[in-house]
Amino acid sequence: MDTTFTAQDYLVKYGIKPSVQRIAIMEYLMKHRTHPAADEIYEILLECIPTLSKTTVYNTLKLFAEQGALQVLGIDERNIRYDIDTSRHAHFICLGCGKVYDLAVEGLDRLILKEEFFMTEMHLYYKGYCKCCQSKENQKTENRETN
Repeated sequence: MDTTFTAQDYLVKYGIKPSVQRIAIMEYLMKHRTHPAADEIYEILLECIPTLSKTTVYNTLKLFAEQGALQVLGIDERNIRYDIDTSRHAHFICLGCGKVYDLAVEGLDRLILKEEFFMTEMHLYYKGYCKCCQSKENQKTENRETN
């Protein structure tokens, strides 16, 4: 994603009429590339915009997705998450800490279906443990074995 765009420029690029709330939500997504859930965005922005409602956040994220300005991730069974990076890439979720990471996967653009389908979106998710959580799991296992 081109980081020289302002949130307002980005919204206009995708045919979305800028408003104070939409700009604030887009700015949050542009600055925090953590694949946040709607409730996380709401809680953070509520401090700056006390009149913001959860409904506005959910409707705005839905609009952004419909216009192609972000990806909706169903990788987490508890929350829908949002990714401002609309390029083709995979995601990894750590089952320990819950962080979601972007993964570059070679060959995604060359994926050819043998049937005659028109693909409108693709999701590739991996699940496991990040390096930090894997180390913690290994330490727990070692401690249990020594006791």
